[in-house]
Amino acid sequence: MTGRDGAPTEVLLVDDEVAWLRSLGLTLAMASGFQVRRCSDSRKVMDELAQGAIGLVVLDLNMPHLSGQDLLPRIVEQYPEIPVVVLSGMNQIETAVECMRRGAFDYIVKTAEPQGIVQGVLRALRLAELERQSREIVPRVLGGTLRRPECFADVLTQDKRMHAVLLYAEAVATSPQPVLITGETGVGKELIARAIHQLSGRAGPLVAMNVAGVDDAVFSDTLFGHVRGAYTGAEAPRGGMIEQASGGTLFLDEIGDLGMGAQIKLLRLLQEGEYFTLGSDVPRRMNARVVVATHCDLEAKQASGQFRKDLYYRLRAHHLQIPPLRERPGDIPVLLDRFLEDAARDLGKKKPTVPKELAILLANHPFPGNVRELRAMAYDAMTLHQSRMLSLDSFKRATAGHAAARAVTAASAPRRVFVESEPLPTLHEVVDLLVEEAMRRAEGKQSIACRLLGISQPAISKRLRLLRARRALEP
Repeated sequence: MTGRDGAPTEVLLVDDEVAWLRSLGLTLAMASGFQVRRCSDSRKVMDELAQGAIGLVVLDLNMPHLSGQDLLPRIVEQYPEIPVVVLSGMNQIETAVECMRRGAFDYIVKTAEPQGIVQGVLRALRLAELERQSREIVPRVLGGTLRRPECFADVLTQDKRMHAVLLYAEAVATSPQPVLITGETGVGKELIARAIHQLSGRAGPLVAMNVAGVDDAVFSDTLFGHVRGAYTGAEAPRGGMIEQASGGTLFLDEIGDLGMGAQIKLLRLLQEGEYFTLGSDVPRRMNARVVVATHCDLEAKQASGQFRKDLYYRLRAHHLQIPPLRERPGDIPVLLDRFLEDAARDLGKKKPTVPKELAILLANHPFPGNVRELRAMAYDAMTLHQSRMLSLDSFKRATAGHAAARAVTAASAPRRVFVESEPLPTLHEVVDLLVEEAMRRAEGKQSIACRLLGISQPAISKRLRLLRARRALEP
């Protein structure tokens, strides 16, 4: 049996004590969710490995016919990609060192209590999985080319940082570990989550839940489901979202707004891989990959005690930070063209010609709503559109409020723009510098420059005439 990405998903237990082997196998299967294959005859181990699908070998040292010490170097030589955990009934440092020297992944002392062994094996499984992922992820990210670009068809970008995000998303898509997607509101976190699910190859569905403002009780009922009679009003059983997402992906949006009680429940789910339907004492295993997203700064939240530190590090096994639109202005024309095309089709209109000034105007807008805000602007403009050329009026109205807000912020929270040791420039010099910078950003368009400075068109024209006059008098 292999995983969705071809990764081995079986553990081979090798020990000549049949009863102990059966007990450990059942315990490990329940704790890990992996298929466990048992072998009580060490002479058959190499044949078992030849069948494939083995991701980890747990090998007892002291066995008849062929000892673990003899088997270990053979396994390491022929199957170097399969980690081997050695079990020994004696806690001998010399033996442990020799096994590690021969290529053992770990050394665990065999005791009467199997739970300690299970925890050691689970630790080895996690470490082996991380090593396997590293071997796969690094060359894929450094390769620089998406293998399945069609999965990102809805993510339009020409930005290098965004391209790196997409490469990383594709590389970790088949990993069973959680994915944390962070970024400002409107940057497209859900689009990335859907692409990851599509790339994962999971047969089950993507089930999404926005957890913002959801209290602990509703969170538990929605996520875990309930049996009939679990509480007053529970007249019929209900399957939770974990059950609905079986074999697929569970996407939890706005995870940074999750209450502390719900955080504990989510942490337990991720740690143990099992849950209880409300009103039932029968545990169920989770068979869904977890992807979460938030616009919050989770590092700041966990530092202030609003978000559990252990949950934060559990969730960010893979972390994708999506840059805001204002940091990738090259994407604005591409996105605008797509949104105008979509709006024209939806509204039954012909796609208009876009004035050159629009790209300059939008490039100087901070876009607090990011891609979602740009889409709303495009649809609003197309709703009002009548002639061949697209009007700038709706875009000017949409950006005017933010320009005024920036001016108020700058006035109320001035920044130091002068060097203490240098003499102050004259008022004329400061004005000239502002006008020149505004014209540079506006690419020579006075209508855009005057909006950036918060002055009228005649005022900037006058400033430019004075500036040219002073420049002409300079030696």
